[in-house]
Amino acid sequence: MTRAATVGYLAALENGALYPAIFFEGEFASGWVRVWTGAGDIVWDGKTWTGAGALIGLGALEETSEVVASGTSVSLSGVPLDLIGLAIDEARQGQTGRIWLALLTPELDVIADPLPAFSGRLDVPEISEDGSTCTITISYESRLIDLGTPRNWRYTHESQQVLFPGDLGFAHVTAIQDREITWGRG
Repeated sequence: MTRAATVGYLAALENGALYPAIFFEGEFASGWVRVWTGAGDIVWDGKTWTGAGALIGLGALEETSEVVASGTSVSLSGVPLDLIGLAIDEARQGQTGRIWLALLTPELDVIADPLPAFSGRLDVPEISEDGSTCTITISYESRLIDLGTPRNWRYTHESQQVLFPGDLGFAHVTAIQDREITWGRG
């Protein structure tokens, strides 16, 4: 799959001095969390991204030519034990998460527009601890996972009332479903 890269991004790729970075943005109960794989804060896209450095880890980002629902994971290590409960309470299944691949100048300015690498929804958080600190790993799934989910909506009056209360479009479906209708000359 080809990605739309800006002229500045392509020029930085041709230059010998590259400073790659990864940006992660995740939606949680109290708001958005934005971190990147360096030290200090960076302002990009009108938002402040906090540097997590080596504390942040990412799972594999797969891309295939087939229509496959692939996911990834984002982990944060070195989290104090007293923040575990907060992390569990903040995670909400189905919330948005995004990852970008960026190139930086030596002054840590973001070059052109980072490439979107993944966008999905929060699946499950996993916590592993060693006694003094812990690692929180959050799995994200692609929106394509919904293709395998069966829909429980039917063409009945009851289903229509759930979606559109007061609509009578399907009120007579049960009365006509087994009725024999003769067209033309009988």
